[in-house]
Formats: sequence, structure tokens, C-alpha cells
Amino acid sequence: MKLPFNEKKLETLMDEIGADLILVSSKENVHYFLGGYRFFFFSHKDALGVSRYLPLIGYPKSSKEDTFYIGNAMEVWQQEVEPFWIKNILNNQWLSDQAGVDAANFIRKIGLENGTIAVEKAFLPSDTFDSLQKELPNASFVDAVWALEELRVIKTPKELDMLKTASEKIVDCMTNVMQTTLPGTTTYEIAETMRRKETSMGLDFEYCLTSTGPSYNRAPSNAKWDEGKIISLDSGGNWKGYLGDLCRMGVMGEPTPLMVELLDEVKSIQSAARSTVKPGVTGKEIFQSALDEQSKCAHSDEIIFLAHGMGMIQHEAPHLTSEGVVPYPGTYAERPLSPGMVLSIETDMKNPDVGFVKLEDTIVVTENGHEAYGDQSRDWVINQS
Repeated sequence: MKLPFNEKKLETLMDEIGADLILVSSKENVHYFLGGYRFFFFSHKDALGVSRYLPLIGYPKSSKEDTFYIGNAMEVWQQEVEPFWIKNILNNQWLSDQAGVDAANFIRKIGLENGTIAVEKAFLPSDTFDSLQKELPNASFVDAVWALEELRVIKTPKELDMLKTASEKIVDCMTNVMQTTLPGTTTYEIAETMRRKETSMGLDFEYCLTSTGPSYNRAPSNAKWDEGKIISLDSGGNWKGYLGDLCRMGVMGEPTPLMVELLDEVKSIQSAARSTVKPGVTGKEIFQSALDEQSKCAHSDEIIFLAHGMGMIQHEAPHLTSEGVVPYPGTYAERPLSPGMVLSIETDMKNPDVGFVKLEDTIVVTENGHEAYGDQSRDWVINQS
């Protein structure tokens, strides 16, 4: 029975946190453990009556044949056409507190009622956890989030293909929108056009941050993209559960010398960081390369650099710094990167005359260095409308 994840690595991670069983509850990790299965009825929402949809997977250490899945009563339809590797399945879930009771029953059945259960504390409803504690009074509970992050940190070739597809489709959409939008179009309308285009290409649209100069505000609004102004599009959409998240710049008409200078500075910082990426490099080294280049830029005081891991979600492992805008420990600040890890590298600039200038690139660590996904349109995309 071949599992869709690294079984040996999971067992090691469970040892590190002292877990006898790991209970998976987040949408992304359920998707990951099941090799891409996601119940279609709840792909876009979780709310259900007075509770919520809560699939649960219980994986007992060194006993994969006892793994169980608790799903919704309607899921049997999809499982008939998309079977997965787990054999102990209970499709009866309508209430999240009952899901906790059912999970406890499975845990007792395999003799781990006095064991240590790892749960995703940030992704488990309180009523589910209350049920688990009530049903398993002698069990101990630890957090599974960091172990599951580490499990996903190295992507398989199949995962990388999906990330590459998502990245390329998003950049294609952004380029097309920048080149065809008419002067005077609002950023509300531009974001909606991005949504439609990404959806038409098979992506699940998530967001589009938009900014037209000289404002730094990136919320879609009634602000108009007019002749002589820039546009920043930073869009996220996923392909079969894997995220594309990139940013590109456009201008209505020809870019001014200052615009060219600003984007060149952003590109120089991106290039410095990207050139550092290879197996064995640390997050600290990537940041140092970027900051050294930033110090040479004429507009260095207007610039913010960031690099972070990505895959199924934004800012997943590898976590490269403890000092970014999203707070978490930089577990890979001084740990070496490995092939298969995926990074988002981004440089923001806020210039009072031009506005918000940014590039965000997706970089994969390879055996021989790195590869960029969706790497087109990194210069000014010019709209001649």
C-alpha cells in the first residue's frame, strides 16, 4: 500500500513530538494525506446548518492499516469514483462535536485511549476538542501543526508540476489584463476581470491585490488606472490545491525614466536573492544577499524584501525568517534548504511619485541550483490602449 506522503518521515516527526496518533483536520492536510481527494460539495465553504464540515484522519504510528477517516454522509458518492488508501471510513458527519466522539471511538478501538494524540490546534473546532477530551480523559494532547508543515516541506515532482501550472496561468492572466485594460478602468473591475480569467483557465481564484499609482493602497476600489499610471497586480489562485502567488507591474503608456529605475532596483534585489538559492543555503544567507543589494539602491529606504515558503498555502515551510510580516519562528533561517522546497521571493517599493512597485517570484530549489516558475513579464508590461 503506497501512501501519497513520506511515511518514514511522518513516523520520525511523530517520534519528535511524542505522538502515538496524529489527527489531521485542516483542509490542506486532509487533501495532502488523501493524495488530492477533496469532497467537492465543500470545496468553497465549511458551514453546514448549525455546525461545519470537518473531515478527520487519524494516523496511528507504526500501524497505518488502522488509519481512519471520518467524512460527511454524502461523501460515499465521491468515494465510489475516487477511492483512496484508507479502509476504515465512517461517512456520517454533520456536527463537529460528533466528529470528536467518533474519532475517540476509533482511537479506543485501536487501543490508544491512554496515548498521546497530536491535533492541529489552530484548525480544530473547540467543540471537537472538548469531545475528544471528554471521551479520552486519560489521553494527552500535543500540537501537530509544525510536524505536518515539515512533512509537506519537500514537494514531489507531481506537486511541483501543479505549482508550475498555477504560476504560469496566473502570470498569463496578469499579462493579458495589463495589456488589454482600457484607460479609466477601476481596480474593482480589474480584479473582477482577473477572477474571471483565472477561473476560465481552471484555477480556483483566491485574491487579486491591485494598486494604481501613486497610491499604495492594494484593495480593489474605485481608483482608476489612467494614462501614465502604473498598475500592480498581485494575485493568488490554486491549481488542484497548489498555490500560484506572483506579482507583476504594468504601465498605461510608456514607463518614465523614474519608473524604469525603480523596477530595475526591485529586479536587482530579486536577482541577488534568487542567485543565492541552491541546496545547502540557509534563509539567513538569502536575506543577506538581498539586503546587501538593497543597500546599494538609491531608493533603499523605500524598499522591503521578504522571502518565504509556499506550496498549498502562503507562508508554509520552509520558514526562512522570524522577522517577516507574518509572525512565526524562522526554522530555516539557519537550516539548509533541500531540493524540492519552494520559495516565494518578493520585493516591495513604495515611491511617493510612482506608487507601489513590486515583483514576486516563485523559486524552486533543484539538485543543481534553482528554477523559476511563471517567470515571464518581469519588466514593465506596457498597455498601448
